[in-house]
Amino acid sequence: MITDERMSAFIDSLDTGNTPLLNEIEREARQTNVPIIRTQTQSLIRLLLAVGRPTAILEVGCAIGFSALLMSEYAPEGCHITTIEKYDKRIPIARENFKRAGREDRITLLEGDAADILRDMDGAFDFIFMDAAKGQYIHFLPDVLRLLSTGGILLSDNVLQDGDILESRFAVTRRNRTIHGRMREYLYALKHDPALETVILPVGDGVTISVKKDGKL
Repeated sequence: MITDERMSAFIDSLDTGNTPLLNEIEREARQTNVPIIRTQTQSLIRLLLAVGRPTAILEVGCAIGFSALLMSEYAPEGCHITTIEKYDKRIPIARENFKRAGREDRITLLEGDAADILRDMDGAFDFIFMDAAKGQYIHFLPDVLRLLSTGGILLSDNVLQDGDILESRFAVTRRNRTIHGRMREYLYALKHDPALETVILPVGDGVTISVKKDGKL
């Protein structure tokens, strides 16, 4: 927990929630231990979509499709979402959820390793949501920035690792040291890239919001 538990509970209690179907999919995800974005992160996404009004969204890490459906629900009419997932067991569930919501025409699911897919992609996206394996963020970043349009927003989730990010690498468990080091590298890259303006926020499990500046990359 990176913020006081009572404060987080209070903030979450004020949330207005989502559509009945999204609420149902969220309950199903929690019952089957599928990780989905936290309530405060959901609120932040709704806000960013209302402000930025993107027409093309890229999501790296689809899972069972909850966040893609959330963005599809609150993005402007006509916005198209491209999402990437490699975990075979979750892909059919995501496709079924898109069908349940009647959003198959607004969401394109690409199956496979994000590194390979991103490398072969072209075009421009004005909103990119990074929510895949945390240890891979730094490897995805060059292609993600290439695909992000000028003035576009890159939102990265789960960057503070329940507060472990501020600890020495020797204070985290050995199996998490690689992810810990790579996430620190990722945060440094975002904050020091002259092409970006980035803020790190203790929302959910930590997020970064980066905006691509004019005339860069």
